Amino acid sequence: MTIAPSTETDEPQKPVAEPDVTTRGWASLRPLVLRLHFYAGVLVAPFLLVAALTGGLYAASFSVEKIVYADQLTVAKVGDEKLPISEQVAAARKAHPEGTISAVRPSPKDDATTRVMLSGVEGVDETDTLAVFVDPYTAEVRGALEQYGSTGALPLRTWIDKFHANLHLGESGRLYSELAASWLWVISAGGLVLWFGRRRARRKVRGTSGRRRTLSLHGTVGVWAAAGFFFLSATGLTWSVYAGANIDVLRTELHQATPAISAAAGDHAGHDTGSADGGAAAAGDLDKILAAARAEGLGDPVEIVPPADEASTYVVRQVQRSWPSKQDAVAVDPATAEVTDTLRFADFPVLAKLTRWGIDAHTGVLFGLANQLLLMALALSLVMLILWGYRMWWQRGRASSFGRPIPRGAWQQVPPHILVPALAVVAVLGYLVPLLGIPLAVFIVADVILGEIAYRRGKRSYGGRTETKAEARADSKAEATTEAATVAK
Repeated sequence: MTIAPSTETDEPQKPVAEPDVTTRGWASLRPLVLRLHFYAGVLVAPFLLVAALTGGLYAASFSVEKIVYADQLTVAKVGDEKLPISEQVAAARKAHPEGTISAVRPSPKDDATTRVMLSGVEGVDETDTLAVFVDPYTAEVRGALEQYGSTGALPLRTWIDKFHANLHLGESGRLYSELAASWLWVISAGGLVLWFGRRRARRKVRGTSGRRRTLSLHGTVGVWAAAGFFFLSATGLTWSVYAGANIDVLRTELHQATPAISAAAGDHAGHDTGSADGGAAAAGDLDKILAAARAEGLGDPVEIVPPADEASTYVVRQVQRSWPSKQDAVAVDPATAEVTDTLRFADFPVLAKLTRWGIDAHTGVLFGLANQLLLMALALSLVMLILWGYRMWWQRGRASSFGRPIPRGAWQQVPPHILVPALAVVAVLGYLVPLLGIPLAVFIVADVILGEIAYRRGKRSYGGRTETKAEARADSKAEATTEAATVAK
C-alpha cells in the first residue's frame, strides 16, 4: 500500500493562525497514522521490495519450470497402458540404488512421468529428496533431479523459493520475510485511512503533475491492491517463525489444527515388510496399496509413503492443491492391503481448511495460472508503490534533502478514550506478531526520547529554519486546527 505520507501542496504551508480548538476524532488520529505510515514505510520498504521481487519471480517459476524440465516431467510418447507402479519403482531403483524410497508419485496425467523420491542420497540436502523420473509406459528413467521437500519444486523453483523465504541465509534469514509480512498490512491500512480520510484532496490532485501526480498514482494503485496485500500479509504470517508458531498454538487451543492420519498398523504390527526398496515393493504390494486407495476414492494426483517401521502402515494421500483441493488420505496395512484409517479434507476444521487454501493461494497453486498472474500483478504493484513512495519522499524535500519532517508527539494529541483501547489492541498484536510489536516499541521509545530531547532544547527543524519552543507549540496547535477544519469539510 502507500509508503510515504502525503500533503496537499508541493510546498508545505506553515499556518499563521492559532485558534484555541481542541483536536478531536479523526483530526487527532491522522497525525499519528501519518507518522507511523511514513516512517514504517521508509524503513520497511527495502524488505518489502525484496519480498515483492522474489515473490513475483516465484509465481513465474511454475511456468518456467515446465519448460526447463520438460524432458524429466513428460514422456517421449504416450502409450496405450501404464505399467504396474512396482515395475516403475524397480526401474528407478536399478538406475539409482542409493538412498531409500521416501515416497512415490504415480504419473497423474497421460503425458506425465512417475516420480520416485529417494532420501538419504549423498549430495542432496537432508530436507530434500532425489526425484527419479520414470516413463510409466516403458519404465525408462528420464532423469533425476533434487526436489524440495513435499512441494514438488525442482532446483530452479526451489532456489527462488528459498531466496524469497530466507535469502539463502537459513532460519535467520526468515526473519526478513516475517518482518515484511508483519508490517505490510499495517502500512497498507495506514495508507487506506489517509487516502479515504482526505477525499477532497484526492479529487484535487487528479490530472496534475509533479508530486501531486505521483501521489495520485501511489494512492490509486494502493487502494486497488490493498486487499491483496492484506491477504499476502495474513497468509505469509501463518508459516513464519514467531507469528506462525503463535498462530499454530492458537489454532490448537481452538481445536482447529490440521488433523493427521494414523499410520499405526494395529493388529498386524510387527509384519515383515522387507523394506520400502525391496520386499513389499518388489512383490507388487505397491500396486495393491494403490488399488486399495483408489477403492476409497483417492484419485490422481496421489503420493504413496512407505511404512516408517514394522509397526506402521503405508500412507496414500492426495497432493492436489489446486481448486478443488484434493487432500484426502488413507492408511493401508501392507500385510492385508486393508484400509486402517481414513482422513477426508471435507472433515477438516474450518481454520485448517482456510489455512490450506490461504497458503496455496499465496504460493500460486490454488487457481493455477490465473493465481500466478494475479500474484505477479500484486508484486509489480508493490514494487511501483515503493518506488513512488520514495519518489514522493524525495519530491517533498525543498529546503533540505528530506523535506519537512513529520512532527513528533502526535500520539499525545489522541484522546485517552481512543488511545487506551488502541494501545491494548497494539499490545495484543505485538505479542502475537513479535516482529511487528518489537520494532513498533523501539520506534515509540526512540520517538519519545528524541521528541523530549528536541523539546528540552526548545527548538525543532522546520523547512530548514529554527523555531523556538513557543513557536513550535503554536505551530502544532495550528496544524491540528487546520487538520480538523479539513476533515470537517
